[in-house]
Amino acid sequence: MSARTPLEIRALRMLARREHSRQELEQKLAVHRESCGADVLAEVLDALEQQGYLSEQRAVEQIARTRRARFGSHRIVHELKAKGIDAHLIDNILPTLKETELEAALNIWSRKFDHPPVSREERGKQVRFMMNRGFSMETIRQVLAQAGEAST
Repeated sequence: MSARTPLEIRALRMLARREHSRQELEQKLAVHRESCGADVLAEVLDALEQQGYLSEQRAVEQIARTRRARFGSHRIVHELKAKGIDAHLIDNILPTLKETELEAALNIWSRKFDHPPVSREERGKQVRFMMNRGFSMETIRQVLAQAGEAST
């Protein structure tokens, strides 16, 4: 068994804390590229993927699971794209996100607001809040409709 390089040890420490996409880990380790070379960094990342330590599938699942309590599917998908996740992995997780979209939106809305909007300004404020959290207009309409039904 060969000894691990300092770059590989650093990468494993990052992966021990949480899952990372390959692009994300590469960006974090890029500051150490000068000391070892760009080809060595690529070899380390390839080795970590082959050994199962670096998995974009696990990263997608973890990001979706942790962000779901606070954000809508649009925002989660945007974050996954920003982290360099492959489109087919995003497409695979999207149905799961859509299934829980309304429930998550209701939970987030009820934690922030204790009553349905009574004025146009208040409705606009609630809609903007939910849109900033990454929910579609259709989901927001459903949440506000259910909130209005519950209050009457």
